[in-house]
Amino acid sequence: MASFVTEVLASSGKLEKEDLAGKISKMSRKVEDIKEELCDMINKRYNQFLPNLQRSEELMVQVDDISKEMDGLKNTIENEVQQNIHVAVAEYAKLKQQLEKNNAVIKVLGHLKEFHDATEEFNKALVDKKYVDAANQREKARASVESLKAWKLSHLPLLTALNSELTVQRENLFYHLGEEWKGLIVWKLPPSKEPAGLQSFLKVELKLSRACSKNEEAKPSPLLCSVLQALAIQGDLQHKIILFSQVLLKSMLKPLVIYPSLSVMVMEQQDEGVVLALQCLEKTSKERSTPSQVYKKLLLVLRTLHIHLLDVSIGEKKLSSILGELIWEEISQCIINECLLHSIPDNSSQLEKYSAVIRETEEFETSLKDMEFLQGDSTDLLKYARDVNCHFATKKCKDVIVAARKLMTSQMHITVKITPDYKVRLPKLPSPGPEVKKKTPPQETTMENSKQLSAWSLCLPACRISESVQQLVQLALDTLSEAVGSSTFCSVQLFFTVRNMFQLFYDVVPTYHKENLLKFPHLAAIQHNNCMYLAHHLLTLGHHFKAHLPQQYSMGVATFVDLVPGFRKLGAHCFLAQLNVQKGELLERLSTAHNFCNLDDDDNYIAASKAVRQVIHQLKQLGTVWQDVLPVSIYCKAMGSLLNTAITEIISKIMMLEDISSEDGNHLHTLCQTLIEEGPLVFIPLAEELKNKKYQEEVPLHVKKWGTFKELVIVLQASLQDIVDRWTDGKGPLALEFSSSELKNLIRALFQNTERRAVALTKIK
Repeated sequence: MASFVTEVLASSGKLEKEDLAGKISKMSRKVEDIKEELCDMINKRYNQFLPNLQRSEELMVQVDDISKEMDGLKNTIENEVQQNIHVAVAEYAKLKQQLEKNNAVIKVLGHLKEFHDATEEFNKALVDKKYVDAANQREKARASVESLKAWKLSHLPLLTALNSELTVQRENLFYHLGEEWKGLIVWKLPPSKEPAGLQSFLKVELKLSRACSKNEEAKPSPLLCSVLQALAIQGDLQHKIILFSQVLLKSMLKPLVIYPSLSVMVMEQQDEGVVLALQCLEKTSKERSTPSQVYKKLLLVLRTLHIHLLDVSIGEKKLSSILGELIWEEISQCIINECLLHSIPDNSSQLEKYSAVIRETEEFETSLKDMEFLQGDSTDLLKYARDVNCHFATKKCKDVIVAARKLMTSQMHITVKITPDYKVRLPKLPSPGPEVKKKTPPQETTMENSKQLSAWSLCLPACRISESVQQLVQLALDTLSEAVGSSTFCSVQLFFTVRNMFQLFYDVVPTYHKENLLKFPHLAAIQHNNCMYLAHHLLTLGHHFKAHLPQQYSMGVATFVDLVPGFRKLGAHCFLAQLNVQKGELLERLSTAHNFCNLDDDDNYIAASKAVRQVIHQLKQLGTVWQDVLPVSIYCKAMGSLLNTAITEIISKIMMLEDISSEDGNHLHTLCQTLIEEGPLVFIPLAEELKNKKYQEEVPLHVKKWGTFKELVIVLQASLQDIVDRWTDGKGPLALEFSSSELKNLIRALFQNTERRAVALTKIK
């Protein structure tokens, strides 16, 4: 068979019929023959020189002829054949390009045929409600269009038409699937404008149409499975399930958790499906559902959904697993906040019964795992239920602090009477363990005291305290009693909650009642008593309970003694602040007396008399407010301090006078005598406190300047001789209250400059 080059050259019509390749082959054979003969000749030239000479010449002639023939052939190839080769290559390239274009057209036509077939099958499947086949055929059509795009034929009008057709198919499929979804899953919800509440949720219904046939095993219908799988193929299933989960949570699952009287009713309908409706069977007084009730209601809903809707595999997952991932976190938090949190016992003695709730929670999660709503072993819901001790302590501490704060911000003026024989009822505690008893030195139990303390030792004096503070101490006792016998963590939490409660009182009450404590003397006295009452109980509160607390705290940390100085200081500062306010008012009233000068003027005397009367009135009012509230000793000290402030101011004003006429002296004596007569009346005891009369009648004991004031009143009406006699060379009663210079200035103001005054002044030294 001729070579390709030969055929090309022959087809050009410019070569002879003789095969060039054949000629070249013949020449090659001739060359080889001549080469062999030439070699043979050279090898034998010396032996056969003469005989071969003639032969050699013939060979040379043959070589020359062949060389000429080869040169001619070479020229022919270079001039004609090579030029024809370039032409043939160009033609071949053009043919190849045309072939490739033909192949491309064939493939495009193939994709178009695939698109057409897929479209036909899509329309047919859609009519027959074979939605999975329709979705798959649409995917094939879309793949065909994508293949056409890869050939960079996007400029063709046909491709635009194909994209439009795909869009129409997609929307058509979505429409049919949406209509099927609406028909298979029907929600009946209350109007959006209606406020959320129990009555509105009673209108909620979920209908799963054609869920299963009467004679078949309960499972999702083929049509439902087809719709779900087609939605998954189209990528719209996740969106549908998200919307469904949101409505399910908001309108059915959460209300069942929140409202204890709300339940769910499942109604089977022949050939129509199943209906889940919320109803209120009976009204209950309970504010919260128990965990058992919540779990039963939720399982009824989820089981029904699993049987009639969610038991469908979508790829590697079931639809129940997809829904579980969407709703579990939110519904579990709702169960914790609205149910489990409120099911935590209020008393440590009830903690043992909580194991039933833990078991119910485990069974609830096991049921969800069987239906594939849950994946994995550890969940927040079960973890919360198992950490009941921690949550009990947290809840108890929170409740205690809330109750304590409520007491602290309640009205202080509601009081109770505390008497020396008053005792707080301490809870009966179990006897300490043997290890505690071993720590007690033997001599403490066998030693007899030779001297017994008074029955009134460590007793509170009679006073009034706020009822809320009494309740606060009782709350502390109850909380510490709760700590006894609880777990180590719980005991420690409760103990330090009581400490925080008292610290909260220290911070909250002075701030919350700040204005009233300064404005109302009655409240300031009550706050003083409250603080002293708390400090009194804090001394022994820790000692009573520490043997029953965990060992690391019973060794000394479990005490409240460190809070005692702070409370005493708080009470004292509060009452002293009120005393300073009252002292300021007393001094302000005395400032209107015109410094007690020129009392012979009627206006000045009236102003001074009014000021003194206002002082007495203020003291009596305070006595009325404080006498039944403060302990006797504190009351006497407080009234004595105020009375002392008033008479000290009066003494100072009188001592500053440089000239006191006889009439002025009489007026001053009258005013001061009024204070001497009526001032001690504020110390008269209550009827039930007559035994304290000796403390209240000893006015000089509580009024530091009382003796000075009485001596001043005497001097105002005394003669020079009487003054000298009461001085008695610096040893008399007058010398105990005044210095010589003060008395001399007073004498100079009262008496005129005479020899008798000069003599008297010389005796005052």
